[in-house]
Amino acid sequence: MLTLSGNGRLTHKPQLRHTDSGIAVTTVSVASRRRGSDNDVFYVDLILWEAHAAFAVQHLVKGQAVAFSGRLEPRSWTGRDGVQRVALEVDGVEVEYGAKPRVDAAAERSDDIPS
Repeated sequence: MLTLSGNGRLTHKPQLRHTDSGIAVTTVSVASRRRGSDNDVFYVDLILWEAHAAFAVQHLVKGQAVAFSGRLEPRSWTGRDGVQRVALEVDGVEVEYGAKPRVDAAAERSDDIPS
């Protein structure tokens, strides 16, 4: 099992959804900078379940700082063009929530989310 940990800022406000069996889940996208680089930004999708998902939807905002750790899991699907694709997501996530941006409107306008 591979684990991934890091920190960054949320790229959008989380949206709550439910599995077919009724379990609450949300995907939180985090933008982060590679160590030693001011320009190299990468994006990580964090999968939050049940109470963690509900909390994230109620309390997190775009641009908010987070630190995370969890299992790196592949998710495969077939695109509309028939090509098989794979995304890497972080599941079983532990998240620590940091400071919210000073002005939510400024975060909405920012293309360069990581600080």
